[in-house]
Amino acid sequence: MKSASRLILSGLATLAVGCAQENVSAPPAVESAAELQAFRAPSPRGLVVMSQNIYVGTDVDAVITALATPDQNDDIPALLAAVATLNETDFTARAAGFADQVRRLRPDVIGLVEVSRIDIDLDLTPLGGPHIVAHEDFLPELTAALARHHLHYRVAAVNQNFVVAPIPGVSLTDFDVTLVDAGVRIGPDVVANNFTANVGPVAPGVSLTYGFTSVPVTVAGRRYVVATTHLQDDVGPQDLALLRAAQMQELVAAIPSGRPSVIMGDLNDFTATPMYQVALGAGYTDVWAALRPGQDGFTCCHSSNLTDARVPNQRIDYVLARGFGHHDDAVEGRIARFGFLPRDMVQGPLHPLFISDHIGLVAGLEGRHH
Repeated sequence: MKSASRLILSGLATLAVGCAQENVSAPPAVESAAELQAFRAPSPRGLVVMSQNIYVGTDVDAVITALATPDQNDDIPALLAAVATLNETDFTARAAGFADQVRRLRPDVIGLVEVSRIDIDLDLTPLGGPHIVAHEDFLPELTAALARHHLHYRVAAVNQNFVVAPIPGVSLTDFDVTLVDAGVRIGPDVVANNFTANVGPVAPGVSLTYGFTSVPVTVAGRRYVVATTHLQDDVGPQDLALLRAAQMQELVAAIPSGRPSVIMGDLNDFTATPMYQVALGAGYTDVWAALRPGQDGFTCCHSSNLTDARVPNQRIDYVLARGFGHHDDAVEGRIARFGFLPRDMVQGPLHPLFISDHIGLVAGLEGRHH
């Protein structure tokens, strides 16, 4: 019984990779509604990008703790609690809330990570447990929610990261996704690849593999490349800073240098790390640090059930830009966060919800003057 439960939850745990420990600090700086509304300024405004870790919707820490105890009687209750949290953080409601943010901000390109497909149909009645059923497919729900707002975004690229199938009846798949607005032209040479440097197998049926998408786009006659990625988090006590640096090195090497480019996503790391230095060494500028110096810019994380019980206290989501500078400025434009104020919450089955445990970023980057 203990081994079967461990396999089930090892699969669920991979969907929570990238979430930080729940510590509390001072509230983040507040971007005003008027400031966010400014991102809807008409073209030619350069390029407007949006980055969001969607979040699978459940916390597996309590489950892992239960599996580590000698008491086998707490395993199934912990699994049931994880599924209950998944229901509590109702993705249909969250998708509608995300679509409303897109409606307000109207980015040209959207980069999404932790876009999940969850299929659980596990009959534990022979073992004295319940029949657990949970099915979620995030990308179709997201595109349907956008369509209900009459937002004509289309899928430009999808990269499948890991597929977890530890036992029959449990399947979890993780994707990176790039969406573009109707007026954005997608160029040739779209890339959707997994990194060659990955953790790989960590348990039967569980292999940690991440990657990226890279999409050439034309907006208002200007050409850009936009990449979306989710770098590997630390696994337990193992420090994987050098692996993240290798993944970033592979990503920057895959992006053409002849046009302005953006890397965005959940990078699971901080400034002054090897990963960060690789990005700076490749000519990328940390847009938040450049345009909002001295402001914390925290993006992680809300509580696992998406209430306001926890205050974000880490900046691990980034927009990195190259080729958007003018004169002595490394980058020109503006950047703001969304999804961290009570006004951003949506009504869930039991209580108001933030749309993700991660705060989203939106950046308007001005192209070089000619």
